[in-house]
Amino acid sequence: MKKNLNSKIAAIVAVLVIFVYGIFGVPSGLSGKALLESMTRHIHLGLDLRGGAHLILQVVVSEAVSAETDNTVARIQQDLKAANLTFSQIYKPDPAKPEVIRIEGTSPAQASAVRSLLDNKYSGEYDVTGGGGDGSFVVTMKPLVETALEEKTVQQAIETIRDRVDTLGVSEPVIQEYGLGKDEILVELPGISDLDRVKAIIQSTARLEIHAVVGGPYQDEQAALGSVGGTLPPDEELVHGSGALATGSDADSVYVLQRVSIVAGSDFRSADPGTDQNGLRNVRFTLTNEAGDKFYDYTSANVGHSMAVVLGGRVKEVANIKSAIRDSGEITGSFSADEVEILSKMLRTGALPASLNYLEDRTVGASLGADSIKEGVTAAVVGVLVVMAFMLVYYKSSGINADLALLLNLVILLGFMGFSGATLTLPGIAGVILTIGMGVDSNVLIFERIREEIRAGKAASAAVDQGFAHAWTTIFDTHVTTIVSAGILFLFGTGPVKGFAVTLTFGLAANLFTAVYVSRVIFEAHLNRMKPGQMVSI
Repeated sequence: MKKNLNSKIAAIVAVLVIFVYGIFGVPSGLSGKALLESMTRHIHLGLDLRGGAHLILQVVVSEAVSAETDNTVARIQQDLKAANLTFSQIYKPDPAKPEVIRIEGTSPAQASAVRSLLDNKYSGEYDVTGGGGDGSFVVTMKPLVETALEEKTVQQAIETIRDRVDTLGVSEPVIQEYGLGKDEILVELPGISDLDRVKAIIQSTARLEIHAVVGGPYQDEQAALGSVGGTLPPDEELVHGSGALATGSDADSVYVLQRVSIVAGSDFRSADPGTDQNGLRNVRFTLTNEAGDKFYDYTSANVGHSMAVVLGGRVKEVANIKSAIRDSGEITGSFSADEVEILSKMLRTGALPASLNYLEDRTVGASLGADSIKEGVTAAVVGVLVVMAFMLVYYKSSGINADLALLLNLVILLGFMGFSGATLTLPGIAGVILTIGMGVDSNVLIFERIREEIRAGKAASAAVDQGFAHAWTTIFDTHVTTIVSAGILFLFGTGPVKGFAVTLTFGLAANLFTAVYVSRVIFEAHLNRMKPGQMVSI
């Protein structure tokens, strides 16, 4: 009995049209060049095919921990003074352990009150010990809090770098945690060949802070220490710098600064490049409301004193406070046009919570990417042609069925990538080639099962029905297990491995449709045209 296949054929044609549109969209013409341009607009090429910049960065998370405990030191000092509780000093005794704060010189009679204050205000994030006869306490950040702060620091760094990269106009950048190391970030920027410019943009996200100047400039650290009696107080630090934002300056002086910043990069709400009344380039900034109030309190109480702009751990400018500043001001220096633009962008999007170390940086040339595309596509085309020829020779007319299903499989796979915005990488091309093999494997399972049914004496239509029915379970199991493996690769792999996993998963999903549904419709259409008793050519 002949089957009505009109609805099934219409469904297949509709799927074909939809995914062809996913590949090409609406091309500007039908020439090969126009179609290729349309295809590349829909299917994005990865770094290894298009060329670009590749960097692996490590976030110095200890700096974020240190900055947090610096703020805690200032808060404890303020709280103890407000409660009229005496102490001699509050400091961090070991730079290698920034999570530890020590309080010394509390009165034995007030030890209970000090302990109560610390427990009430800080026990949620810190472990408090001590309070014995020596009048000292140790406040240590809890491990879970420290781990959460480190993870948050890495995520903030990723978001900030992404904001910086957006200014480069890069399409499809990869900015994510790098799973092969601790606190590391992978940055891949397709189409960017100027690695120095990329590094300049990312380096400009070094932490920016404004600190009170205790003394300086001094010629060297020895002179700076001499100015404070030979021993640096725990709430102060030595910072090198030129005292001018001109990056070309070779001058190197040493300043004594208050360790806790007045405002930091995250306190800036907006910033724009401009020029002052003397024609010098500057950056006009606006602080958040909370930071503006804090800045006003400090500057109004310290008119005539100096404050330092610290960028990336170096003093870049020292300014005299002429009047109280609330939520807006300007940073003036010997900027170049690029420097003023980079600094304003940095302040607008927020500075990094910690500095970065470059573990790896390299570029992939466009010519190398073009060679990869050429060789990868050549391998895929040769693979498809060899497989198609084998199916025609080994399975005779039924091989045409397999070849049509295989071509539709490739169309659906590429259409999926076009619709989803997935990035095609060189390992992704390998995934396409592997998908071809998986597709043929499914057809082989079905065809061999049909052959067995024919050898058992069944009619052509019964042999086809039983062949698909018995092969389906095996095909489904093999595809699901491979998709699960690809999912694991996607979750734990890096960029190129993810590209392989994506194309493999899409290809396998398409293969389930083409090898089982499309191939069966083609068989049924062929059976409708066969004479009674005629056998399938397989």
